[in-house]
Amino acid sequence: MANLFSENFTDYTDNELVSLAIDGNKKALQTLIIRHQLFVYNLALKMVGNIADAEDITQEVFIKVITALGKFKGESQFRTWLYRITINHFLNSKKKKSKLRIVNFESYFNEIDNIPNFELNDQEEKEYRDTIEEIRINCTTGMLLCLSKEQRMIYILGEMFDINHNLGGEILGITPGNFRVKLMRTRKELYNWMNKRCGLVNTDNPCRCAKKTRGYIEAGKVDPVNLQFNTRYTSQINELSKSKATQFTNTVDELNKKVFQTHPAQTPVQASKIVDEILSNDLIKSILDF
Repeated sequence: MANLFSENFTDYTDNELVSLAIDGNKKALQTLIIRHQLFVYNLALKMVGNIADAEDITQEVFIKVITALGKFKGESQFRTWLYRITINHFLNSKKKKSKLRIVNFESYFNEIDNIPNFELNDQEEKEYRDTIEEIRINCTTGMLLCLSKEQRMIYILGEMFDINHNLGGEILGITPGNFRVKLMRTRKELYNWMNKRCGLVNTDNPCRCAKKTRGYIEAGKVDPVNLQFNTRYTSQINELSKSKATQFTNTVDELNKKVFQTHPAQTPVQASKIVDEILSNDLIKSILDF
């Protein structure tokens, strides 16, 4: 998988594909969408916490990008231009898509505490292994939704995808220093809550994903035969960035970081359908003369 945020990432292929797409080359446009779909979709999934909404947003973003292709002048890398449009779409959207309604960290962690604990034996832990991981991903994704839109975006870019402050600032239209300060403040807020309440990063906390498994299943919050987050992936978020899980130490900050960077980089359920619908969109066809 290409490292999308590598310092050596080249835009040559992207720029060539853009030129071909503007000239009406449908295959070039399809290639361009597929190349960047994984990033846009996973960013959307972490922003809204809901698969169906994330797929809708991915399609919306690409339609917006494609209709503006003629305005791309190559003054910045195409990925930066595309990601800036993606970020602005999220930050400026007035739609309340997500089915997960989180008011604040206090109420969210209290909701988790209200799920009863059940001890699992070794055999049950093996049986529910994928479901336990589903709960971990689902639960920590919910924590992101306790952040404001801007905080969530900065954290996902800077901490989960581990992009550098220069690129982060360029994408968000702020200075690298401002990006760094905002990321630091967001990280501190999230980490303080996790250190107080989450057993993943502080073993003094009683909350454990395995102990919550049966409670989540009985409450209908997780379906072991229809996993939503722990499925359809062959890589992790850290493989889209410059970090690898083996680099992490046991410091509190690094443990928190590992929790999020080891989320799966998922493929949309309807990945092919999203591409097909974009390419068959009447507006896109008329603009690019397909």
